Amino acid sequence: MQIKLKRKNIGHINIEEAPSFTEKKIGNSTINPKFTFDNFVVGRNNRFAQTAALAVAESPGEFYNPLYIYGGPGLGKTHLMQAIGNYIENQNPNTHILYVTSEEFTNEVIENLRTNNNASAMQRFRDKYRTVDVLMVDDIQFIIGKESTQEEFFHTFNALHAMGKQIVISSDKPPKDMETLDDRFKSRFDMGLMADIGYPDYETRMAILNKKIEEKTLILMNLLENISLKIFNLTLEK
Repeated sequence: MQIKLKRKNIGHINIEEAPSFTEKKIGNSTINPKFTFDNFVVGRNNRFAQTAALAVAESPGEFYNPLYIYGGPGLGKTHLMQAIGNYIENQNPNTHILYVTSEEFTNEVIENLRTNNNASAMQRFRDKYRTVDVLMVDDIQFIIGKESTQEEFFHTFNALHAMGKQIVISSDKPPKDMETLDDRFKSRFDMGLMADIGYPDYETRMAILNKKIEEKTLILMNLLENISLKIFNLTLEK
């Protein structure tokens, strides 16, 4: 049976997917091992961001610090960020990598401020974030307007940058388009490289779709193989 694809039906491919059950812990949050550079589909819309991300992964702290990746939802920002983490972790497992969403960062600030001994709690929080080799914060735009969170992130950024540690940030827009973002953040983000991910063209969308079909087909084949093996074993036991 042939499956015909209409061009108008593939305009809303979501490049990023929810982490699967195979995700692993690196630092505070989860990094999905399936998000790699090898399976990131490169097109004209994201080639610059992919090249910059790979350069950062190969030499953390030496180029493009911070690396600021921005673009609309579902275009591959999280994929690239996690690809950086996976690449670095595979090359040097001793590297201390911390990946968090801005929501997780904010929640930690609030939780530590609410404790009875908040001075001690906040010191542990600062030690946690300011002793890493690579800090990746996803969706940084959500810290805007949260004064305590902004203050902690600002000083964390300064401490890590001064030590030559790599910082990677993602957002839905460039800093200059965030009207309520404090100018001191804009100046810090401008110290590195801005890399945008645009909407993929038709050819790139087709390549992404084919890649997803390949991945799902492989998963299905592995599942069928496991089922057939179990059936065979059950037959032998009878």
